Amino acid sequence: MFARTVLASVAIFMVLAIAAVGIVIGSGAYDFAADSPHTVMVAKLIALARERSIEVRAAGIKPPPLDDPRMVAEGAEHYALMCTGCHLAPGMRENEMRPGLNPKPPVLVTIPPGDSREQFWIIKHGIKMTAMPAWGATHTDEEIWNMVAFLQKLPGMTVSRYRALTAGAGNHNEHDRMEMPH
Repeated sequence: MFARTVLASVAIFMVLAIAAVGIVIGSGAYDFAADSPHTVMVAKLIALARERSIEVRAAGIKPPPLDDPRMVAEGAEHYALMCTGCHLAPGMRENEMRPGLNPKPPVLVTIPPGDSREQFWIIKHGIKMTAMPAWGATHTDEEIWNMVAFLQKLPGMTVSRYRALTAGAGNHNEHDRMEMPH
């Protein structure tokens, strides 16, 4: 008898929860504007789901050695051309785009180096509803590992070191001559 009561209670709760979600969605009550932050509960649930998803998918990735200065330099050039608008770079100040992004992208120079497998997965596949693109659609795994090698060195990097690494980035034309499929 107790088991039936518990099962019935769980079933009623599930039906009510689904109905409540349906009402919120159907009424348009939840504000999806980028300049309106999520509620605390929704933000925490999204963050938990995102972090677990990335951890699970990155777990089997095998990183190559990331200390090769050529990898770091190549990654720095890609970062300078593709990433600084959202994630900034040493010596860069806030720009006009970042305040309008929700969630706001992390300033990568200010946080400790992350798990290289997770960085690779994020760069390659992007993250839905964050403006983080899937660079794997246009870049090889080798190029993405070069970016990861750079990201491992980025936290706390000085402006002069960053400028030395990215001095040739303006001459890196691969990003401008992408071939379109016929």
